Amino acid sequence: MNNLELLIVPLASALIAQVAKFFIPSNHSQPSLKNIAAYSGMPSGHTAMMTSLATTAALTQGVASPYFAISFILAVLIIRDAIGLRRYLGQHAHMLNVMVKELKSDDVLEKPYPHVLEKIGHTPIQVLVGGILGICLSLLAHFIFFA
Repeated sequence: MNNLELLIVPLASALIAQVAKFFIPSNHSQPSLKNIAAYSGMPSGHTAMMTSLATTAALTQGVASPYFAISFILAVLIIRDAIGLRRYLGQHAHMLNVMVKELKSDDVLEKPYPHVLEKIGHTPIQVLVGGILGICLSLLAHFIFFA
């Protein structure tokens, strides 16, 4: 049952985090299949899933296990990318969208340039809340459903 817990709990944590985004007014998100897979917003679904995986691995396999080591390292990489790289890419996308909008008024572009997605990263608080959510859901699931 421990191996099943390693799969179910992190996926459930990610789904709960993604659905929670619809109920937080600052996300300005409407329930839809497209928005359920959104990259940004409060809380971070990626962080919730990865902290849940690392926590569940620690609880079921121990902190000295390769399961925990791998999941912890992957969590650090994914969280770092969410705060750093993806947020940085979002800033670049915003600048591209502004430049393209200005070029359209000058009729420089021969064909329409697609609007680039800007919100693909997370703020540190969105990651923190996602991390806390993932850890708490893992602890709850482990001690209530899988104990």
